[in-house]
Amino acid sequence: MNPELQRFRIDLAYDGRPYEGWQSQPGGNTVQDVLQLALHRICPEAGRLQGSGRTDSGVSAENQVAHFDVPAEWRMQGDDWRKALNANLPAAIRVYGCQAVTSDFHARFSAVGKTYRYRFHTAPVLPPLQAGLSWHLPWVSEEQITEMTNVLQEITGTHDFRSFSANRNDGKDADRNTTRTIFSTDLLKEKENQYVIEVHGNGFLYKMVRFLVGTCTSHLRKKITLEEIKELLEGKYPEQKAPHCAPPDGLSLWQVHYD
Repeated sequence: MNPELQRFRIDLAYDGRPYEGWQSQPGGNTVQDVLQLALHRICPEAGRLQGSGRTDSGVSAENQVAHFDVPAEWRMQGDDWRKALNANLPAAIRVYGCQAVTSDFHARFSAVGKTYRYRFHTAPVLPPLQAGLSWHLPWVSEEQITEMTNVLQEITGTHDFRSFSANRNDGKDADRNTTRTIFSTDLLKEKENQYVIEVHGNGFLYKMVRFLVGTCTSHLRKKITLEEIKELLEGKYPEQKAPHCAPPDGLSLWQVHYD
């Protein structure tokens, strides 16, 4: 704890389509890079912005959490930061709230879980305003929606999700702990032909939610059985990946959970 610094938590949302994910990249076209630039325009002495976790390229967030430190003598309050950041950010990124927190709060390490939502649309024609925000699955019938819930029930609980994640190729894939707990899964009907798969867990691996959604659709296409899904969740075939990773279009970080 550094008494010379004041920590702020920000709650934000973003349309992920224009960006190459959350995590800072050399090209600078990420949500973290854009936020960091806006932060330094306001306070050049601000520390590095830390997020609750990564979202992939093209993935949106309706409730992302981050924190940053500034010198304690900097007199701006939480709502001042909210207004100033939004004035320096593109419309695709919005800060909804900012508040001072103690220095032991960490956006990533203080989180106890996350909820993701994946939206898909089953109408014969995808509405233009859903382009890039929903996965178009015109072949899925009402009867098959029930079958998707059977797959989601198998996913719930503590499992080895190695087969339901992508390798990062960072030299740590073989030793990475891939056991996670999914507290709940739901399939919600938002309106006619529009559905949301909601997954709440204590943590998620790289592209894990997209693999889980892809597994649901692969099961409907008879490419993987419930028994084979169970075997992958039991870690029987650690080198084998689930048959399909859904596109990023419908995925959104819905909520980050803290004690």
